[in-house]
Amino acid sequence: MIPEHGHTPQSDPVHHISVSQMTFRPGDQLKVTLSGPPFKGFLLEARDADDLSRSPIGSFTLIDSQVSQLLTCEDIQGSAVSHTSPSKKTEIKVYWNAPNSAPNHVQFLATVVEKYKICWVKIPGPIISQPNAFPFTTPEATIARLSTLPPVSHLTTSFSALDCGNKKFCIRNPLNCDPEKEHACFFLSFTRDDQSVMVEMSGPSKGYLSFAFSDDRWMGDDDAYVCIHEDQTVSIQPSHLMGRSHPVMDSRDTLEDMAWRLEDGVMQCSFRRNISIPGVKNRFDLNTSYYIFLADGAADDGRIYKHSQRPLITYEKHDVINSPKNVGGSRSSLLLKAHGALMFVAWVTTVSIGVLIARFFKPVWSKVFFGKAAWFQVHRLLMLMTSALTCIAFVLPFIYTGGWSWSAGCHPYLGCIVMVLAVFQPLLAAFRPALHDPRRQMFNWTHWSMGTAARIIAVAAMFLGMDLPGLDLPGPWKTYVMIGFVAWHVGTEIVLEIHAYRLSRKGEILDDARIQILQSFTVAEAEGHAFKKAVLTIYICGNVTFLIMFLSAINSL
Repeated sequence: MIPEHGHTPQSDPVHHISVSQMTFRPGDQLKVTLSGPPFKGFLLEARDADDLSRSPIGSFTLIDSQVSQLLTCEDIQGSAVSHTSPSKKTEIKVYWNAPNSAPNHVQFLATVVEKYKICWVKIPGPIISQPNAFPFTTPEATIARLSTLPPVSHLTTSFSALDCGNKKFCIRNPLNCDPEKEHACFFLSFTRDDQSVMVEMSGPSKGYLSFAFSDDRWMGDDDAYVCIHEDQTVSIQPSHLMGRSHPVMDSRDTLEDMAWRLEDGVMQCSFRRNISIPGVKNRFDLNTSYYIFLADGAADDGRIYKHSQRPLITYEKHDVINSPKNVGGSRSSLLLKAHGALMFVAWVTTVSIGVLIARFFKPVWSKVFFGKAAWFQVHRLLMLMTSALTCIAFVLPFIYTGGWSWSAGCHPYLGCIVMVLAVFQPLLAAFRPALHDPRRQMFNWTHWSMGTAARIIAVAAMFLGMDLPGLDLPGPWKTYVMIGFVAWHVGTEIVLEIHAYRLSRKGEILDDARIQILQSFTVAEAEGHAFKKAVLTIYICGNVTFLIMFLSAINSL
């Protein structure tokens, strides 16, 4: 009946439990009322008054299902009542059904949560008895005091990275940053001291910092520790992770020498724990190698929320006790890095060059090469590469998430549209009518429209994808790079269009057999072949520059 919120329960109850009668017989139904100042959550049970540690007794019947619900505790259906929502309430009424095997004395207990960090645990209610039972006397074994928490002190100086790799195992992001000098430094260190380890964690956060030991690179079944900023203090809390859900807070009895510090938006906390803690569930043996997660996020009133960016995860498993090192990590999965890189290569490099060649280089590379004009062969090769890269990149996020990502906004929807168009385009091109076929004009318009739509949607998807937590590229420059690429491509097309227009004005004879969709080629265009080749060379160099910048950023994550 203890909320796993990681906060000490209050000692003096302000809520009250009352019953409709003080005696009962098996099969009786009694009204039970929980009342008091406004509260958000509650848990109500009936226990054997002679041994409160035993299973709940009897079952409940709801009076108002809008505010309360039945729970199955210890395989006894309806043996407890709890809230249906965190809305404030001042009174709860239910019926308790006495079982045939009821003990002589039954006591009602309630846990009440006023807000996340304020709660009362096992508030004692009235004790009801069967008519012929002996008078109830309180067993000494049931009288227990709340456990006292380990003391927490205040750090006077900042953590140091001087012993990293020598005496300390350190994880730093950015790599080799110094928590003494850099406020943006995320720092986690482990220092062995005989049979215990001293942990230091530091980073810019107004909410919480946390780290976890894990057997794999996925959240779930992990040994985690959280430092939470609340009311100008820091609460240090061990916890464990069960899947991709809110961490479950554990007892602080396993931690010693806890200390913290807040200064200039930087949170620092430290504690000591034994290397091996046998018999304590969810605390890992640190003589084994683990992946290490380092995360930060928002907190409100002691409650933590999902991390604001993907956790930093070490590249491999490490033994933090026996081999001091200085390591870094990545906030992005290799699969997501590959997804972003392949999509950027496809829709910034290969498709863009392929479009320019088909639009402006037909008279430049008109010689036959393997049965087709050279421009067509290059265009087809680049477009097939685009489709192949898109198909490969499309599959990778599904492998990473194990399904659809509902938290990725519009990006996956746009990606699916791009994928469909990338597959239909080469299929449509395979059925291209002959040059003078009446259906050729319809094909040209359809092929151009689908290709243009795919390019526009792909660029929009890349703009959205760069800001997702899975590939959270650093700083605003990522947007400038994409804007620069779009401006670079549009500018190149405008230059080539103006050049083609000027050449067409010089020509006196139009070659009707070479009039194409959205443009007219003239005999005079042959004079500008060298200019077009120079523009294409410069354009490719620019594209490669944008590509290198993007890939370098991905590799640095």
